[in-house]
Amino acid sequence: MGQDPVVSNPQLYRTVFENERVRVLEYTDAPGDTTVEHHHPDSVMITLSSFRRRLSGHGDHVDVEIPAGVARWLPAQDHSGTNIGDTGTHTLFVELKEPAPAEPGGPEPLGPTDS
Repeated sequence: MGQDPVVSNPQLYRTVFENERVRVLEYTDAPGDTTVEHHHPDSVMITLSSFRRRLSGHGDHVDVEIPAGVARWLPAQDHSGTNIGDTGTHTLFVELKEPAPAEPGGPEPLGPTDS
């Protein structure tokens, strides 16, 4: 499992709220910025800006483009990311601290989902 993003990428992630059930992270970057591999538990991502990024993990990568003002589910995952767009990224992550229910199957896909 990758590191806590606040520890592995402190210049890009910061904790803005935390209690016994959730932690809220703020993420900001500039075009070309890259994160080192880190871990996200199950989270809700809220985009405050539009962005394009390449997420890499487990020998695979996916390019995502997300508009400002949307909320997306981010299943637990380890990844690194690169801002491949022309604008900075500004997002919030609401990380769940409760364990996910066990489900059969392989690892979750990289990146956010609509469900």
